[in-house]
Amino acid sequence: MKPPVPHRRWILAVTTALALVVGGLAIPVTGPAAAAPVGAGSYTTTPVGPLPTGCGPMSTNPRQFVTANAPAGAVPTNDWWSSLLFKRTDCSFSEPLHAHPISYDTYTDGLGFSANSTPAISGTATGVGEFHYPYVQDIRVGVAGLGAPVVKVDGWTDWTVSPYWSDGTRTMRATIGHGLPFAYFQTTGGNAQISTAGTPEVWSNSGATIGFRVNGHDYVGYAPSGASWTVASGRITSTLAGRGYFSVALLPPTSSATERADLAATYGRYAHAHVTGTQVSYAYNPATSGLTTTYTFTTTAREGTATQTVVSLYPHQWKSLSGSTAITPTYPSARGRMKVLTGVNQFRTAMKFQGVLPELPAVGDGSGSDLASLTSQLAAVRANPMDQRGGDTYWTGKGLGRAARIAEIADLVNDTTTRDSALNAIRSTLTDWFTASSGKTSRVFYYDNNWGTLIGYPASYGSDQELNDHHFHYGYYIAAAATLAKFDPTWATTSRYGGMVDLLIRDANNYRRDDTRFPYLRDFDIYAGHDWASGHGSFGSGNNQESSSEGMNFANALIQWGQVTGDTAVRDAGIFLYTTQAAAIQEYWFDVSDQNFPAAFGHSTVGMVWGDGGAYATWFSAEPEMIQGINLLPVTGGHLYLGNNPAYVRTNYAELVRNNGGQPTVWQDILWQFQALGDADAALANLRANPGYTPEEGESRAHTFHWIRNLAALGTVDTTVTGNHPLSAVFSRNGARTYVASNPTASPVTVTFSNGTTLTVGAGKTATTGAYTWSGGNAAGGVPPGPTPTAL
Repeated sequence: MKPPVPHRRWILAVTTALALVVGGLAIPVTGPAAAAPVGAGSYTTTPVGPLPTGCGPMSTNPRQFVTANAPAGAVPTNDWWSSLLFKRTDCSFSEPLHAHPISYDTYTDGLGFSANSTPAISGTATGVGEFHYPYVQDIRVGVAGLGAPVVKVDGWTDWTVSPYWSDGTRTMRATIGHGLPFAYFQTTGGNAQISTAGTPEVWSNSGATIGFRVNGHDYVGYAPSGASWTVASGRITSTLAGRGYFSVALLPPTSSATERADLAATYGRYAHAHVTGTQVSYAYNPATSGLTTTYTFTTTAREGTATQTVVSLYPHQWKSLSGSTAITPTYPSARGRMKVLTGVNQFRTAMKFQGVLPELPAVGDGSGSDLASLTSQLAAVRANPMDQRGGDTYWTGKGLGRAARIAEIADLVNDTTTRDSALNAIRSTLTDWFTASSGKTSRVFYYDNNWGTLIGYPASYGSDQELNDHHFHYGYYIAAAATLAKFDPTWATTSRYGGMVDLLIRDANNYRRDDTRFPYLRDFDIYAGHDWASGHGSFGSGNNQESSSEGMNFANALIQWGQVTGDTAVRDAGIFLYTTQAAAIQEYWFDVSDQNFPAAFGHSTVGMVWGDGGAYATWFSAEPEMIQGINLLPVTGGHLYLGNNPAYVRTNYAELVRNNGGQPTVWQDILWQFQALGDADAALANLRANPGYTPEEGESRAHTFHWIRNLAALGTVDTTVTGNHPLSAVFSRNGARTYVASNPTASPVTVTFSNGTTLTVGAGKTATTGAYTWSGGNAAGGVPPGPTPTAL
């Protein structure tokens, strides 16, 4: 694996470079902003800082690496195949592309295949450790004599890509993708050629079909009817009967020769129905809190009448499969076992959206001595609600997130002075960043037409040159804007600053296919079900992401913003991202069912997911608190998914204590807040026993106390009941349920839960029923007396 390039947070190094150096010549990249208006806001179209550079300072336009056949508009980044286009380290080829169940790599003479089924595990079960299914080449598929100087991109769809080779005499176009056991090829200028690692064990060679084993993995080559395959000197070749197309499939591991032959025959029915398109669609039904996602495959029949295909599903997909039955055997992968569907054009998953909240209700600290403690803590942060540690996009975002939590809590307990101080800080900060006045070169967003992206300056952690982490950074801005919009709806209108918020949303995860300024769902890997952080993905282990929880902060921000502004398209996009990724996190970051991580890995969680595996590690620290905590922050009402399995919360926290050699000593507030989702009484005891702890950079004592104290009253998240309103949740303590809903609109709403319970929520209020019945207010209402919860 190539050495990693740190591109994440906590190293307070803000990029302020004013020039690129090329061959010793300084080329200025900073200049006065040319403002493009968006309502009352604006962004600049003049570069004000370092730009994305691909494989070198002069390669600022990724279109040089695509063909004329590629789709118009913005090019994708932050994907599993991004190194094929970004070419950060090599202007010719890619790093390994981990599609699952096959990994690929590109070379001058063709496309390499790896079906490595044995994990490489390093480190220890109590310290930093990693598991990877690294690229180990079995075969290389090409055209005899091919020597392409560069591999370009001939097209892409939602989870496929088509690399293209040409040396002036010979050409080859391949289509590969997530979940596809087939790779499809079109060639000119020579015979199809499959080179193998060592001598292949040919177990079937009959006419147009050849089956062979390499490194313990079974492959089948499917040539056009009338063609044949020849085996000599570790190479398998075919003239393709002059028809220029074929496919190669990886079979799942089988227990017998008969089973292998049957699978080869089954796959053969669909071998010439080449997948030429993939597309996702989703639908959220508020009445049932259900999310239905449809994954569709378009095929082109090169011969025959079959129009269906074979696909393999990740665990988060097959566990939620609706209307189909996956078959065995299964493929091993870096994400666990992948189950197979044969003869399909689409499949659907059905998941429950569990709901989110702007903030936990003040049922535990809304009166008595706990209220006095909370109001004292709120008063302490009133003068500096953002407590900003840096001026770049990430650290500004962290400050905005802190202020938004303070505003929400202060409103719940009718501390309007602190609430308004926090709202004023959010308003002034966002308005500043959303205004590109003449000559402004900092605290400004710039749109780059070459890459189709909106970059904030000062940037950080490669958010400019590598297009890293946009969903992490911008999620904080959007979430804070959603809080502000509840109290200042005029600010959030399209004619004021709402349009700039929408641009941030579309840059990180463009939810509209008809907006070609940005790629569709840039940071979200549709088939894998989660975000990727690296814009270029140029690592031997593929792309990567640490902070799944900051990705969820972005998804939650879309739900909150869409709900408060009445934009159901944004809300539903957020619910799709949130619900799908919540399922993926449970599988691939937490492995809650203990089925996906290799048994010898020895950890119950990872700090980072890689294309080919996972790591109990981070880019920035080897401390267990940070390895585990990076996937827990920020703690908000949109992070209740972390408590969907309270038993796992306790398992995760126990591992932290074990690996740390005791209770946490850094990021204690983040970890106690997580612990509270599984054992709030223990978390509250930890908090009260350590009054001198140091708050995490985006946290406040007020929020930590509010979160833990109220979970001690509410109990754990109850996933057996859902509401027909996106801003709702249910909790259970000692068998008693508390139903919670928040209404940011100007009219009352009645929320109906799946067990028949109803809850009326006043305009601009949060309400609860069950263990406690009261309504928390915003500017229109305060906290009624109500019962004082028993001290815990």
